[in-house]
Amino acid sequence: MTGGVLEAHGIGGQADLPISLGLAISGAVAALVISFTVLVVAWRTPRYATGLEEVDGETDETVESVEAVEETPSAGVSYGMVALRLIGMIGFVFTASTAIFGENQLTNPFFGIIYVWLWVGVVFASLLFGPVWRAISPMRTINAGLARISGGDPEQGVLDYPTWLGHWPAAIGLYSFVWMELVNRTPTDLGTVRLWCAIYVAVLLVGGAVFGSRFFEHADPFEVYSTLVGSLSVFGRDAEGGLELRSPLAGAATIPSRPGLVAVVAVLFGSTAFDSFSESTYWIRTIQEASITGYTLNNLALLGFCLGAGLIFAAGAAGAGLLIHRSWRPWQWVSLEQLARPRIELPRRLAHSIVPIVAGYIIAHYLTLLVDVGTQTLARASDPFGKGWDILGTAAVEPSYWFAYHPTVLATVKVLAVVIGHVAAAVLAHDRAIALLPRKHQITGQLPLLAAMVAFTAGGLYLLFSA
Repeated sequence: MTGGVLEAHGIGGQADLPISLGLAISGAVAALVISFTVLVVAWRTPRYATGLEEVDGETDETVESVEAVEETPSAGVSYGMVALRLIGMIGFVFTASTAIFGENQLTNPFFGIIYVWLWVGVVFASLLFGPVWRAISPMRTINAGLARISGGDPEQGVLDYPTWLGHWPAAIGLYSFVWMELVNRTPTDLGTVRLWCAIYVAVLLVGGAVFGSRFFEHADPFEVYSTLVGSLSVFGRDAEGGLELRSPLAGAATIPSRPGLVAVVAVLFGSTAFDSFSESTYWIRTIQEASITGYTLNNLALLGFCLGAGLIFAAGAAGAGLLIHRSWRPWQWVSLEQLARPRIELPRRLAHSIVPIVAGYIIAHYLTLLVDVGTQTLARASDPFGKGWDILGTAAVEPSYWFAYHPTVLATVKVLAVVIGHVAAAVLAHDRAIALLPRKHQITGQLPLLAAMVAFTAGGLYLLFSA
């Protein structure tokens, strides 16, 4: 987006960085491999793998036990919860007003609210405080209000939410959003973004009425995104619903392995990688020289990045299952069903380990966008309809562009975010693997997944530095 509202948010050109690309990739890969080696030696029993039981001679995840802890209600409705829901509704009404009555100009704060505050800001807030969107979700508030008017229960819908559907609706919703932002020809057209938001609201309200509040937990793209990243917060809930401090790794280990979880993390990671790739000189030159339209190429590239991220991870996780199949011998015939069951579910069971990687790349990719353009949006929010108002008293606020004047700090923060994210992912994957895999294959079974993470590390840093 242009006009000073939204700008390129990659790490900057490689030639301008105070850290060389080769040094960053070498250091990150070395940190990942060394971390894995230390884990193999010092981390031999699972510490965060909760809700596991033996199934067919192996360990299997009991998702319901995790969900039971997550959904334990606290006693009564606190004033804090009411205040958060009120904040969410005020934000919803304000945003809807800018969408309906605001000008179709880049100075309309509606674009910054959706593309920066909601898409990026909620994620950063969730990293700090937990699943923020679930706490302030206007969709949950509206659903609860409609249920109260009709005499129903907002927690219970007309139908039970299908277990097999899992997070697939959220994955589709997330993909539609990144497509609108990164590929669509008119991402800054008020009508386009307004239409997407209208469809989002309609789908969520109908789904909440039919399936109850469980629909938001599974299908709301922003709530699923916020909840996944929020699991890395040091703030969590105990069995009684009270606030407690916890390890971010312990929080991530409680992510339920629902169907569609791999698709969600693949869309998040793949779209961020494509965002960097689309800003590279190679891709810009390719579009200029191609015989087909850039719109077609971008569609294919976004889909390819998301599918590629999912397939690389799934291959690394499922590869452990193929390597450790106990009944397999080179001279024996093994049916596809024997090979696939139950290890075909390993990608879903290990997908929680990708969440720290997603969080690391979100910090690396969107940090300057949130700070600089988020500040611009705050200034423009004081004049939502272009009338020269200053209703919030923030019209004179301007971004300082501090990171632009401190490139070494910026590059260091972004590389550290990526490295820490991958090391945390390696710890989570190792902890879950030693709980799931047979003892004699706990190390060799993780090697394919380690190779996938090394590919993510090197490829992700290369794209960030090339943007």
